[in-house]
Amino acid sequence: SSTSSNVEINDFYSELKVLQVSLSDSSMSAPGILKFFMDADFYKNVSVAYRILLTVHVTVASAERSFSKLKLLKNYLRSTKSQERLNGLTMCLIKKDILDTIDLNTVLDDFASRNARRSIFS
Repeated sequence: SSTSSNVEINDFYSELKVLQVSLSDSSMSAPGILKFFMDADFYKNVSVAYRILLTVHVTVASAERSFSKLKLLKNYLRSTKSQERLNGLTMCLIKKDILDTIDLNTVLDDFASRNARRSIFS
């Protein structure tokens, strides 16, 4: 059906080859290309792939806007911090409300006791 999200690779390749010849001199906008696919019922697989492609860019852009603090943090730390530390700092930023309720002295005591045990058994 035309709403199916399954793409048959051989049909997809054939459709792309025909489309390449059909649109070789055309310069259409993204909505124009989508309308072309909707009107031309014989590019089903390319139409599915194109709709997925259009959706990916929107979701990535909206995620960047949603996590503007994350973007600022990543820009600042990208070249100097390891990925593991960046992940930890990001979680701290996102879960700040939870971190504010934790007693730091308890965390420090727990950390100190774990390091002391490690040096005894190593």
